[in-house]
Amino acid sequence: MRIIDLSTWNRKEHFEFFTKMDSPYFGIVTEVDCTHAYLKAKELQQSFFATYMHKSMMAINQTEEFKYRIVDNQVVVFDVIHAGTTIGREDGTFGFAFIPFSDDFEVFNAELQREIQEVQNSTGLRLNNDDFKSDLIRHSTLPWLSFTGLLHPTNFNNSESVPKITFGKAFVREGKRFLPFSIEANHGLVDGFHIAKYLEKFQYFLNSI
Repeated sequence: MRIIDLSTWNRKEHFEFFTKMDSPYFGIVTEVDCTHAYLKAKELQQSFFATYMHKSMMAINQTEEFKYRIVDNQVVVFDVIHAGTTIGREDGTFGFAFIPFSDDFEVFNAELQREIQEVQNSTGLRLNNDDFKSDLIRHSTLPWLSFTGLLHPTNFNNSESVPKITFGKAFVREGKRFLPFSIEANHGLVDGFHIAKYLEKFQYFLNSI
């Protein structure tokens, strides 16, 4: 982890402008072509959820702006960003899971499957210290439906800096399969340009399995 020197940072004015707002978050809803990734996951008998989660995390970890956080009133850059996500249970509730990031899909997936089992064998939100870390991305998945808009519950805290990603149900259009998702980030740290960089990398990794 390193600390950003605000006095020389080219985003100093952007950061100060947006983080003075009660809610500095902004976000978009879009979709990616997951046709290749879906077919490859089925061919390899891998979880499609684990597949796109891993490729998203690879893109996150190669997009520096998504590694910026506000910690103790300073802007820091983490070396590695991990995955936080919700996991559903058969009774209709969900619990939180924390998955350490690894470039190696097999390592990442093994941790994810272990966490899924832990959630399935527990009750409640399953909050722990991992869920309050800053070096993660918060994920949710709505596997029952696609969406074209999304609203998260929010505390109006202008120092909140952990981005949120929500995936929806993949759908077929004109012979291709698409994955809808929303992404939100603190505008003091991230711009639309940076989201576009992440999306380009995410699409690349989905196509490169």
